[in-house]
Amino acid sequence: MNSPQSSPSSTSAPSVPDIRRTRRRVALSSAAVLALAVPLGVCGTSAQAQAQTDAGAIRLLADSSAAGPASGSAFLAGLGLEQWNTQNVAPGVRVSTVTFQNQGSAPFWTVTLEQPVTSKVTLGPARAEVESESWARTTAAQLAAHGFAARVEAVRWPGYSDTPRGLMGYRVRVGEFPSSGAAGTELSAITAAGFAAVTEWTGYDAQTPADRENIHVAVIARGAFRGTVEATHDGNVAQRATTSSVAAQLGSLVGVNGGFFVTSNADGVQGTQSGLGAYDGQVQSLSSGDRAALVVKNDGKGGYQIANLTSTATVRSGAATFAVEGVNRVPGTVRDCGRPDATPTTHPEQDVDCYETNDLVQFTPEFAAPLPTGTGTQAVLDAAGKVLSVGARGGAVPAGGTVLQGIGTAAAWLDAHAVVGHRLTVDQRIVDSATGRTVHLGPNDSIVSAAPRLLRDGRIDIDAADEGVVDPRDLSFNYQWANARQPRTIAGVDARGDLILVTVDGRLTAGSEGFTLYEEAEFMRSLGAVQALNLDGGGSTAMAVDGRLVNNTSDATGERPVGDTIQVLP
Repeated sequence: MNSPQSSPSSTSAPSVPDIRRTRRRVALSSAAVLALAVPLGVCGTSAQAQAQTDAGAIRLLADSSAAGPASGSAFLAGLGLEQWNTQNVAPGVRVSTVTFQNQGSAPFWTVTLEQPVTSKVTLGPARAEVESESWARTTAAQLAAHGFAARVEAVRWPGYSDTPRGLMGYRVRVGEFPSSGAAGTELSAITAAGFAAVTEWTGYDAQTPADRENIHVAVIARGAFRGTVEATHDGNVAQRATTSSVAAQLGSLVGVNGGFFVTSNADGVQGTQSGLGAYDGQVQSLSSGDRAALVVKNDGKGGYQIANLTSTATVRSGAATFAVEGVNRVPGTVRDCGRPDATPTTHPEQDVDCYETNDLVQFTPEFAAPLPTGTGTQAVLDAAGKVLSVGARGGAVPAGGTVLQGIGTAAAWLDAHAVVGHRLTVDQRIVDSATGRTVHLGPNDSIVSAAPRLLRDGRIDIDAADEGVVDPRDLSFNYQWANARQPRTIAGVDARGDLILVTVDGRLTAGSEGFTLYEEAEFMRSLGAVQALNLDGGGSTAMAVDGRLVNNTSDATGERPVGDTIQVLP
């Protein structure tokens, strides 16, 4: 794995042997497994203070283990601590790398049957691997008739706060294979017999103990760190760049990838955010419904907040107003849905496009790409909001100015109210859903949004359905995205106000399997976080330290260019 290189500031934690011995004496619970990471929040301590903190971590490990497992998750059950390396990157900034390996876990490749269904979310064809018991028993019998020995496995719901409890359904599997190639041979025979199926690694299953996890944890101590933490889109919201390249360009101490973004031209303009994003105090994309976000304040007081936020915008011409439903996106296409009047749903839905026939979108100076073209009307404004021109869509945003593009009734409103020489104003509002209060941004503040929330007030509280990353009605929709282990990037805030940034390798990169959403929450709580959210993951997951990539990314092509990033700057 790509850990930070050895240096005078990079040490192996002296308490690791003691932690191992303690671990053997207690029943290790999933919630307690990383209570040993408490020292991460103490940056720049003396050796004596560090030893005292490590001793306290051991006591916490034993105390919380005595309470028993926090959930039915198999997260890190039985894993042993192989390696814990800590690097003091700067005063108040510490990065620790840990590799867990469970010698007793023995995952294998298998073939999982799928049921062709119609997605209740997209209304298109889909496949579900978890279905009713009758389907599972019938499918297993049909496989047996073709000479395949099938097994039926019960699958339970994770402990989300807004989905059913208990049994989710059943899945059907065939074989235990030592390699994907061997499983693929069996898959070919099964599909030739007329079944829909895929090969899977059982180490991704939530109910199976992970056998290896490679994790990087960065802690930015609010009281000790004298630099700034900023979300950045590298100056252009319409481009993609790797996390490490942005970190190197900015001289960043630590950088991680940020929120969800458009990855395909079919879904909009690549690189633009599909949720709420703000950089240097300016909103550059609107929310996809009510979703979790990290708010970073650089107002002299500092501070980090994780909350579910919504956003609205309105354009005004005298007494006439019209709702702005997007910032820096293609009019009519709403990636991840969650906007009023969108179809097929106004609810946020991960990795789904929704559509609007009447849509008004604002483009800011940070949209440094050709403007979308098509039917509708466009108004070009200068820095003061004075209308410079009204006409067909296209061209570019003028330096310091903005552009409004409308389709349907929004185009008609612009035709009627955007008059050359007259002024239009756009008002934006961000609201904390829990309190109803407006979130005010200073000139150096940032917002990165993703989904879902993982922790609230120190409790695991995953609103997966409300934030659209799972759908209880449709087990084809994002079942693997949320409920199987994947590479993950996570942000959290602890009780002291310290910021915690975490990446977890997955998809067997360097052998690591990743986390489920519930495992993310357990892990962050074990670190002492009281608030946490899931950031973009999968192939986007990346952490850079001193401008160098330190984790193992999962895309075959290497580190993925992303939309925005979170950078810790000296």
